[in-house]
Amino acid sequence: MRLIIDTFVQVAQDCPVTTGVVPTTKPNAKPSIHVLQYELLSADPYRYTINDLIYEVHIRHKEYPEETIAKDADRIRAELFSKSHPCMRASMLPKKYGWGVHYDPDGKLAIYGMETEQYRKFVEGTSGTRKLVYAMRNKRA
Repeated sequence: MRLIIDTFVQVAQDCPVTTGVVPTTKPNAKPSIHVLQYELLSADPYRYTINDLIYEVHIRHKEYPEETIAKDADRIRAELFSKSHPCMRASMLPKKYGWGVHYDPDGKLAIYGMETEQYRKFVEGTSGTRKLVYAMRNKRA
């Protein structure tokens, strides 16, 4: 996957919410991919590149044991990235839950609720980010 930098992904034009909503997991179910994305990005902004995030979500979603990760991390990563993966424009965070996604100049990610001042600065172009894109629509126009 090519590295995306200096880009802000706005919520989808047909996003059903007006503020950032924390995604939840149903009782007795394992966390969904968008819940894991939210947990990782909200806990540690600008730590993960898109590839690092995809990998971390994958190993958590599949519940790999720590021993397997320590021993086979390179193999798991190689198998995972032997096929393509969508960027954050396709994530449920900006499509459904009202979170904008910022790729910094190093390609590291952070999320911002659409009601926040920082989100507004990205959208207005006063944050210094060069590229502004929308998340993919939930339905065809």
